[in-house]
Amino acid sequence: MTEANKNVFQILFFVSFAIVVPSLHATNISQWDGYWKHRADEALKANLAAYDPHPEKITEDLNFRVNKVLTGSNSTRRNLKKNTGPCTATNPIDRCWRCDPDWAKNRKKLADCVLGFGRNTFGGKYGPYYVVTDSSDDDLVNPKPGTLRHAVIQKGPLWIIFASSMVIRLHEELIMTSDKTIDARGANVRIAHGAGITIQFIKNVIIHNLHIHNIYAGSGGLIVDSVDHFGIRTPSDGDGISIFGSSNVWIDHVSMSQCKDGLIDAIMGSTGITISNSHFTNHNEVMLFGASDSYSGDEIMQITVAFNHFGRGLVQRMPRCRWGFIHVVNNDYTHWLMYAIGGSSHPTIISQGNRFIAPPDLAAKEVTKREYTTGSECSSWTWRSEGDLMMNGAFFVQSGKKLKKKSFSRLDMIKSKPGTYVRRLTRHSGSLNCQPGKPC
Repeated sequence: MTEANKNVFQILFFVSFAIVVPSLHATNISQWDGYWKHRADEALKANLAAYDPHPEKITEDLNFRVNKVLTGSNSTRRNLKKNTGPCTATNPIDRCWRCDPDWAKNRKKLADCVLGFGRNTFGGKYGPYYVVTDSSDDDLVNPKPGTLRHAVIQKGPLWIIFASSMVIRLHEELIMTSDKTIDARGANVRIAHGAGITIQFIKNVIIHNLHIHNIYAGSGGLIVDSVDHFGIRTPSDGDGISIFGSSNVWIDHVSMSQCKDGLIDAIMGSTGITISNSHFTNHNEVMLFGASDSYSGDEIMQITVAFNHFGRGLVQRMPRCRWGFIHVVNNDYTHWLMYAIGGSSHPTIISQGNRFIAPPDLAAKEVTKREYTTGSECSSWTWRSEGDLMMNGAFFVQSGKKLKKKSFSRLDMIKSKPGTYVRRLTRHSGSLNCQPGKPC
C-alpha cells in the first residue's frame, strides 16, 4: 500500500468507523456518550499505528525464527545451557521464557517473547504488579479491591497475577482497559460459568495461561469500564474473548471450550494480534475475524495464529476471516466436522506448516470454505498453502497469486519437513502447570 493510498484508506476508515460503530449492537454499549466516543477515537489511532503495510515481512520473520529453533542454531538456544533442569519448550515463543527456572521472579520477561503481528504488545510490563486475591464478582459498578474486575479497570499499566488457584464466575462481561497483562502462571485460574472477557477500544493487552470455558451470554446493565466511568451495557453475546476495535493483543497458552458464541472474536478494525500456544476443544464456531462483509474497516486487520492445537469436538471457523491478512502457521488441526479455515470478503490467508487431519466424513475433507461468493469472484483471493501436511484425505483449495520468493526460504524447515515438526511445536499448547523454581 503506497503512502497516498494509505492516507485515502485512513480517511475512508475513519468515515466508515464513525458511521457504523454507534449503530452496531455488537458494541454492547447502550448509550454512546462522550466517554466512549473518546475511547473509540483513541483506539482507532492506535489501530492505524499498529497496521503494517508490509505484512509479509512479519510472516517471514516468524518462519525464520521457527527454523532457528528447530535447527538449534540460534543464540537463544545456546543461552539456555545456563539453566538447570529439563526444558521441553519447542517453539521460539516458549523458548524465550519457559526454560528459566526463575520465571516467577522474572515474570515480565514474557512481554519480550511475542512474535507475529502482535509483536509490539508489552501489556503491563512497565507497571506494578497487582495480585488478585478474591475470586468474587459481586459488584459490577464498584468492584471490590483484590478482584479481577477491580484490577482490569485501573489506570496505567498493570501486571495482574493471582495469589492462588481460583474459579472466577463473571456475572457480566469483564471490560478491560489498556496496558494490562493477565498472567495466571503458577495457579490454576478459570474464567468459567459466567460471562467472558471484553477488549474494546483499547490497546496493549496480554492474556496468558487462563482456562476459559462454559461462558454464557450476559444480561447487560450497569457495568464499570474504567475507574472514572460506568454505563449501561446491552446483553453480551457469550464470547470467551471479544476483541473489538483494539490493537496489540497477545493471547497465549489459554485453554478454551464451550462458549455461548465464539471462543475468540476479533472485529471492527482490530489489528496487531497474535493468538499462540493455545488449546481449543468442544465448540462450534471457534474464531471469527471480521464480523461483516460490508465493513471495509477490517481491511487493516492483521492476525497471527501460531502453535495452537485445534482439538476434539470442534466444528468450524478455525478461523473464519473477512477482509484482513491472516497468517496461520504451525498449528495442529486434529478435529473438525465442517471445515477448518474459511472466509468471505477477500481476506488474505497464508497457511504455512500446519497439520490438517481430515474427519472421516467424505463431505468434510476440504480444509477451506469460501462463503457467500461465486467461484469466479473468489478465484482472485489470496489463499495459499505452503508446507502444510495433509492427512486422511485433507485438501486445501488455493487461489490467488503464488507467494513471492522469501528471503529466508532457503532456511525454512517448515516448508521442507512440516510433518516432522508440527506435533513438536504444539505439544505444550493450552494452559501450563508452572511451578516456581522450575522451568515451566
